[in-house]
Amino acid sequence: MLAVIGGSGLTQLANLEVTRREVVRTPFGEPSGALTFGCIGCQDVVFLARHGYGHTIPPHQVNYRANLWALARVAGAAGIVSVGSVGGIRADLKPGMLATPNQILDYTWGRNVTFHEGNGAQVTHIDFTEPYDSELRQQLLAAAQRAGETLLDGGVYAATQGPRLETAAEVNRLERDGADMVGMTGMPEASLARELGVPYATICVVTNWAAGRGDSRNTIIFAKIEEVLQASLSRVRRIIGHLCEAGDRV
Repeated sequence: MLAVIGGSGLTQLANLEVTRREVVRTPFGEPSGALTFGCIGCQDVVFLARHGYGHTIPPHQVNYRANLWALARVAGAAGIVSVGSVGGIRADLKPGMLATPNQILDYTWGRNVTFHEGNGAQVTHIDFTEPYDSELRQQLLAAAQRAGETLLDGGVYAATQGPRLETAAEVNRLERDGADMVGMTGMPEASLARELGVPYATICVVTNWAAGRGDSRNTIIFAKIEEVLQASLSRVRRIIGHLCEAGDRV
């Protein structure tokens, strides 16, 4: 079964033939919403809206542990595709572009970042050299090619705390650190998936230039972000549809 985590604007998959919805509980609390089960083509799919189905949960208050546990341990997902919006830092990451990053810089703080804590829990380390699953990334790139969509291969995702956007000076620092794009939900989602042993990759929608870049040099216009986001999500759905139709992942 493939799991899809929808980010801002993606509260449902139009091409998902829904069979049931299930409210679940986890040892780490409640996930962002009910799990929506269905199929795309012959592929079983479970969908979860990261920010809730009414988009009411800000990035720093998402219960990432409950979300990942529900998808992996309750739904039994064998792979997770995450969708999220980012600001473009690198010159070719213009609004409207899609990318699947291969590295992460984590600037978040105060989030629950591991399943292994509390009384009696053993200290557990994970190898996070390559934070995204290479095979699943390649499947996404192949699906995008079949769909006739451009999905940029690679890039460094900087995960910031939110919910505010960054200052121009902060983006300058991110760029010096090697970041190509900036978002608020990439961590600890990716590391929690690694702790659970579930392949994880992401499709990033570049909705705007990061602060101080391009037409965001002086201000960021939220109406324009929403316009770009909605226009891009139909392309994301097509990529996911072709991923499912290929039958590479069960």
